[in-house]
Amino acid sequence: MPPTLCALCHSARALIIRPKNHQKLCKNCFLTLFETEIHNTITSNSLFRPGERVAIGASGGKDSTVLASVLKTLNERYDYGLNLLLLSIDEGIKGYRDDSLETVKRNAIQYDMPLTVVGYDELYGWTMDQVVSQIGKKGNCTYCGVFRRQALDRGAARLGIKHVVTGHNADDIAETVMMNLLRGDLPRLSRTTSIVTASAASDIKRSKPLKYAYEKEIVLYAHHKRLDYFTTECIYSPEAFRGSARTLIKNLERVRPSAILDVVRSGEDMARLVPPEVSNSSADPANNADLVVAVDGEAEGEGGCGSINGRASGGEMAAMEQKLRDGEGGAKGRETETDFTGQGQRHDRSKAAPTAAKMAKKLPKQQLQKCGRCGYLSSQSVCKACMLLEGLNKNRPRTEIRVSVEEEDSSPTLTRRMEGMTVAPTDIT
Repeated sequence: MPPTLCALCHSARALIIRPKNHQKLCKNCFLTLFETEIHNTITSNSLFRPGERVAIGASGGKDSTVLASVLKTLNERYDYGLNLLLLSIDEGIKGYRDDSLETVKRNAIQYDMPLTVVGYDELYGWTMDQVVSQIGKKGNCTYCGVFRRQALDRGAARLGIKHVVTGHNADDIAETVMMNLLRGDLPRLSRTTSIVTASAASDIKRSKPLKYAYEKEIVLYAHHKRLDYFTTECIYSPEAFRGSARTLIKNLERVRPSAILDVVRSGEDMARLVPPEVSNSSADPANNADLVVAVDGEAEGEGGCGSINGRASGGEMAAMEQKLRDGEGGAKGRETETDFTGQGQRHDRSKAAPTAAKMAKKLPKQQLQKCGRCGYLSSQSVCKACMLLEGLNKNRPRTEIRVSVEEEDSSPTLTRRMEGMTVAPTDIT
């Protein structure tokens, strides 16, 4: 049987079947088309302006690595005029984050971008290893998600940057939509579906250039571009609520490949039902993009790891990456295909969405204010991060012995810190 030709160039042999639409493409056409779609997302939403300093949330995972590579390519190809930097968050997870940060350091050299690393221990006095040792693996992703989003803002503010881009892809957005539907949280749904979010407390906006990119296509792009990225899944993430939503989305995708984008578009349609005073959204006249204010840093969805922390999708993505690597040798030149069963019908989105006045359920109005402790934007007097820290610090052991080195040449000294206790002297005869 003669080889299948690329559907775009009609000359090179097709090696890739796109998971999004089953289009058969050669390697070069796939890479070019993927980059062009990201460029169209950026220009249609006016995400950047010339001369802007932009921090890329880098974790060493496939999403942030592909984002850094694509932005560097597009910045040079289309002359965006951006000053790109890498900003990484060190959650303090031994055997996971310390290894992935080594990948980020290599990426910084490969892409010629300055790197800044901000740690949980530096900002909050806790690492995720310490948090998990105290509270266990149930609910630990809530702590990490809240801390990480605030850490991004604080790291960007330290660098004097007003714009942070993250590697959230279409699968991530679809999962977040499902999570908020299962929770019945329509106000948060309107924030999570926006491609641009902002924090009024820190004057820093965040955007998602990969919002409409499938995770499988990101893996294919990283593979064929031979990008250097970290693939290990976070050791604390299997217990996350997001994992259940992810399994549901993946099952839908197997039956209907367009299900991921359908869920994303449906989430956007439902977000329009939320009154602006409830969702705290506003239009940004500078770039004509919907600028949504994130409350307590919740714009990307609470309860699980997003692309910023380099989480993998578990067994399916790892198996796909291994299949790509194994197929390069003996089966070089064969088509890379993902099996699907059935296509289904697309929704008709030509009809206008119902107005907010027709909503039967009255939604509570959120009053935004600055946290009285750290100054971060919150719907309450104390933000979620400070409340979580208060609970952790109350349960921290009251007595701790630590060894500190005051000067390089001095001897170690033991420091005993006792809260509400005194040590009576004992006579030794």
